Amino acid sequence: MKEIIATDKGPKAIGPYSQAVKAGGFIFTAGQVAFDPATNQLVGGGVAQQTARVLENLKAIVEAAGSSLDRAVKATVYLKDMNEFAAMNEVYGKYFAHHPPARSTVEAARLPRDVRVEIDLIVLA
Repeated sequence: MKEIIATDKGPKAIGPYSQAVKAGGFIFTAGQVAFDPATNQLVGGGVAQQTARVLENLKAIVEAAGSSLDRAVKATVYLKDMNEFAAMNEVYGKYFAHHPPARSTVEAARLPRDVRVEIDLIVLA
């Protein structure tokens, strides 16, 4: 069985996908970008500000599913420019200070709405 997760505390899906799906003891989030759920607009600033907004969105979605970021087991980070890795990583590290999940980071030629960063998670339910 699978359960669709949706919360107003995270950005609304802008296509045929769910914010997250809970199945088999895990929560699989959709990739999140730096949309402010209150305004449904992209946040300004560089990769650090966008990373913080993305992680706040993921936190809200995971909590709506009954879990927390500290139960994340895998993260995938997509960066527009790998030269921004250090700035993204500094913010990311504040959200995953203890027992961080496994992570892959890749540079993507283009991300939705031309954002600087997108992140998805797999989290224990």
